[in-house]
Amino acid sequence: MARSNKPVNPGAENALDKMKMEVANELGISERVRSQGWSTMTSADCGRVGGHMVRKMIEQYESTLQ
Repeated sequence: MARSNKPVNPGAENALDKMKMEVANELGISERVRSQGWSTMTSADCGRVGGHMVRKMIEQYESTLQ
């Protein structure tokens, strides 16, 4: 089955984009993203952003369990 890049909750797309920019800011690459766009970023940079996003989402979920 083909994978889709669409979020499970379509309303969450804006929140995910906001989180992506927050993480890029934390990693110090937000200025490059703003000036050049995501399409010019290396796969390593995109992977770091995605990895940090997943960690943050897991932390947020775990905090709701407590």
